[in-house]
Amino acid sequence: MSAAVPCVLFEDDHLLVVNKPPGWNTHAPSPYAGEGIYDWLRHRSPRWANLAIIHRLDKETSGVLVFSKSALANRELTRQFTARQVKKQYLLVADRPVPPAPLRFASHLVRDGDRYRSQSTGGSGTMAETVFQRAERMGDRTTVEAFPTTGRTHQIRVHAAAAGFPILGDPLYGGTPARRLHLHAASVTLRHPATKQVVVFRAPADWDREPAQALRGSFIDPKQTDAYRIIHGAADGWPGWYVDRLGRFLLSQGEGQLTGGQKAALERWMAGVSARGVYHKQRDRGVCSSAPEDVAPRRVFGEAAYGDVMVRENGLRYAVRFDQGYSIGLFLDQRDNRRRLLTGHIAGGLSAYPDGCKGIEVLNLFAYTCAFSVAAARAGARVTSVDLARKYLDWGRRHFEANQLEANAHDFLYGDAFDWLRLLAKRARRFNLVIVDPPTFSTSKTGGRFRAEADWPRLARAALAVLAPGGWLFASTNAARVEPGRFLDQLVAAAGEARRRVLDRHYAPQPPDFPICRAEPAHLKTVWLRIE
Repeated sequence: MSAAVPCVLFEDDHLLVVNKPPGWNTHAPSPYAGEGIYDWLRHRSPRWANLAIIHRLDKETSGVLVFSKSALANRELTRQFTARQVKKQYLLVADRPVPPAPLRFASHLVRDGDRYRSQSTGGSGTMAETVFQRAERMGDRTTVEAFPTTGRTHQIRVHAAAAGFPILGDPLYGGTPARRLHLHAASVTLRHPATKQVVVFRAPADWDREPAQALRGSFIDPKQTDAYRIIHGAADGWPGWYVDRLGRFLLSQGEGQLTGGQKAALERWMAGVSARGVYHKQRDRGVCSSAPEDVAPRRVFGEAAYGDVMVRENGLRYAVRFDQGYSIGLFLDQRDNRRRLLTGHIAGGLSAYPDGCKGIEVLNLFAYTCAFSVAAARAGARVTSVDLARKYLDWGRRHFEANQLEANAHDFLYGDAFDWLRLLAKRARRFNLVIVDPPTFSTSKTGGRFRAEADWPRLARAALAVLAPGGWLFASTNAARVEPGRFLDQLVAAAGEARRRVLDRHYAPQPPDFPICRAEPAHLKTVWLRIE
């Protein structure tokens, strides 16, 4: 799979330069938080496994961000930044008066809770200096160039506020609330670490683009993927509302009827991706007791979606349906994990198929419509898919056919996962990769009830019984009460109880089109473990 990453501005053997969108951290703020752009890139491709952070941008600041790819670049660029030889130009927008003459602002920055205070040069704290130059007036708004000669956290934001023109969209420092922070790293000028030539990397500011769509547009290659989340609740400024793009249709989800503002937004996004129709699904806590026709999405406007609606993901084709009840046939938050199966690249320095896919055996439990199976099969593995519903296995066969994969070359097993694990273990079947992504709650006639928060250790032990030495266990859950650290501890403990050792591990959070915040915490937890 050779998919482009739209945010990449420049790449050679030494440098990777990207245009970071607003709303994406430079790096993950904590071990189990969503990936920053650095983490996401480093774990995406083997050629980016050695990326190093040279400088940072605040989460809400957009623009040029430079990473090193080689030891030479890391050493040389660190020297240039430390010696203040790198020239950085920012653009900001203010809705307060800005003096016409250039302004040089120097002060000490002192941490004060979540923000910084500017003190006179005689005070304590870290010294910072910024030069401001008014660039353009647009009615009651002014674009200002900012040239920081130092690189302190929140420096430009603090200095702009102290100078009397806080940045639009920066209420933390007195700015007028707006849908984004109007601060953009427009250019970075430096000497190339290998050629020694002066190079300038530029990215134009786009103040009008909605932040949520700028984020998706930075990493979604539309030629490869047209199925992703457009709006993820409170993390994108719409609490309780979720919108997915599914090929030529949009699917809205929320607990109530659509508001006028939501309908207007859907029409805007519909036009932006040339969608044919929009559906809405009311989330119902009692969905398990509802008939499929009662919980299926309803058309809001545009064309109707009949039968299988084909979507693209990582270059593969999947069929989703709007007439099958609550589920449409594809869980979009597992897209990056399916990419890992497709490419074999799990994370920086970790490969699932270091010697190629020939002879690789994969077991996909709770396979649903076999989306994971298709990705593994496309990579060259032989896949056994297990699910409790025949109709989903049949759906999975259609997915194989849609991707020109011979379904008869793979196994589709109907029945309870625990029953099949016992039988496969008894037959001494061993798999190089076992995929375990169960529903939070399920019931079968033979296996009884399964509750993720209580039964994961039992499931992990059963899966390990059919995992070949040196194989990978892929374990994933969206159970809200299962904390990431506890989930990992359960899996490691299960390996210990089976007298097996964990050789490698990687925790994979949900993809960046499912951003997280305090009001919209992470739901998906995934662990990749290589077991001795």
